[in-house]
Amino acid sequence: MRIGIDVRLNYYRPGGTVEYARQLLGELAALDPTNEYFVVQHIRDRESLLPAPNFARANTLTPSHHRLERWLLGAELRRFRLDIMHYPDSIPAQGGARHRVITIHDLHYLHFPQFMTESSRRYYAGQIRWATCQADHILVPSEATRRDLVTLLGTPEDKVTVHMLGVNARFRPSAPADIAACRDRHDLPSSYVLFVGTYEPRKNIPALLRAYDLLRRAQPDLPPLVLAGRRGWLFEDIFRLAHDLALDDYLLWRENFPAEDLPALYSGAIALALPSFYEGFGLTALEAMACGTPPVVSDRSSLPEVVGEAGLLVNPDDPESLADALRRLLEDSALREQLHLAGLARAREFTWRRTAEIVRSVYDRVMSS
Repeated sequence: MRIGIDVRLNYYRPGGTVEYARQLLGELAALDPTNEYFVVQHIRDRESLLPAPNFARANTLTPSHHRLERWLLGAELRRFRLDIMHYPDSIPAQGGARHRVITIHDLHYLHFPQFMTESSRRYYAGQIRWATCQADHILVPSEATRRDLVTLLGTPEDKVTVHMLGVNARFRPSAPADIAACRDRHDLPSSYVLFVGTYEPRKNIPALLRAYDLLRRAQPDLPPLVLAGRRGWLFEDIFRLAHDLALDDYLLWRENFPAEDLPALYSGAIALALPSFYEGFGLTALEAMACGTPPVVSDRSSLPEVVGEAGLLVNPDDPESLADALRRLLEDSALREQLHLAGLARAREFTWRRTAEIVRSVYDRVMSS
């Protein structure tokens, strides 16, 4: 087979979709030395993501998320004579391959359109129904996302395959010396509560700030809250609320935190707080568990699937629920140790190799249909 994988987003915006594509490429290279793979990248991307000799770079000019993307990219792909084209960023091109596989990570823009900019809402919400109809098969990272496709868009169940994501092997409990070095590099205290993710409305950071404020009023010596991530869309209200709650001296914003230091950052935290309104998978919760850090997550969408019994579930609409869960972890060392061990065991169940095996089986299924 001649299989294309779209990683043009690597040139524009690193993030969860790019990490997914990178991990998939590496594991497919280990699984499949026979078929020809074409890594579709923007011509200006200086990094070539070619993990094995049977992977070739396919340069394109079409930018990601352009209003004419589906037609321009489809025209560019014709010269590669692809049997299958896989789109990890949900929206396929018009034509360009005999078969098309797409990965839909989540449908938060259908649940919460108010949490997106107008341009992003037009790109995803305006095309997703077309994309699901055009695709020969759809990959999703959770049962929650599969249910959304079936119930919100009427997608046939047999057209959707769940492939839970994996966790990078570098996410494991860090040695005390590595944790201390990370703290020194990033000016962190010896004890802190952690959030990791994009600063955007879907992550429900305002509820976390209000919960933290409730805790601070009851416990003046509360460890600080570290928020590691980057600014997404509509982030301004988050910083405004932090100021209005007079939390500026208690919050440590660490933007664009180096990826190589994330394992130590997780390992040094008392808990990870992820009160998102919606997550297609919730990779940061899995990374925290792999580092032995208990996660406190919302009881919505995919997060209960990922965390299982290895974390605490809260109502994302209720800051007091979140504050109570964090208080339990801060005060109960036995509970922290219980969730530490449960999280390590739970995280071992999620591997990128298994993710890639399912993707590879979908390719075979599509070709034989």
